[in-house]
Amino acid sequence: MGRPTNPLLSRDAIAATALDISAEEGPDALTMRAIAARMGVRGPSLYNHVSSKDDLLDAMTALISKELDSSALATADWRAGITAYARSYRRVFLRHHGILPIVARRPVQTAEALGGYDAISAALLRHGLPPAEAAETAAAVDYLVLGSVLETYTAGFIRAPRDYRPEYPALAETLEAADAVPAAGPAPAGLAGLDERGFERGLALLLDGLGVRLDRLR
Repeated sequence: MGRPTNPLLSRDAIAATALDISAEEGPDALTMRAIAARMGVRGPSLYNHVSSKDDLLDAMTALISKELDSSALATADWRAGITAYARSYRRVFLRHHGILPIVARRPVQTAEALGGYDAISAALLRHGLPPAEAAETAAAVDYLVLGSVLETYTAGFIRAPRDYRPEYPALAETLEAADAVPAAGPAPAGLAGLDERGFERGLALLLDGLGVRLDRLR
């Protein structure tokens, strides 16, 4: 039997399989043996494409970064560009949230990830921020996006909003009001949409502040 025309293994295929395993079974299940079994190959053959577990994590980070659309940052409308970029960034990591606690703590060293950070830095510089402030703003966007993926505000509140009222009246008032918010666009209504709306609120406030700063620099 001749060799297949298209090789079964590639760095991206291994990384994609690793992402599937981490999404389905959690990052603790991510081993070379598990990846090989899922792909129907022998473990040692993986090392022709990824040299170590760290190299595998880099390959996974690169594959995730390829999904991120940073093209909107090239637009002349800085607010629309950063909004589209931040939303895309969040959507990508929501799809891969299981592996985020691991990859978020690794050095940024793949060309794909570095390219994304370079794109937002270039956009901020082009629109008039001094370099140090551009770094601070890029970091703020990063914190907002990744924080909103790593933690859900609503998941911590396991009682009905009204049940907090006797001891925590302010908390109850805010949760009850959030629960009564109707659906607006893609965000679900009530508490089901609070995490999404919280992200959008944080992004809007960040960009409002950036707009004030850019106006002062002009």
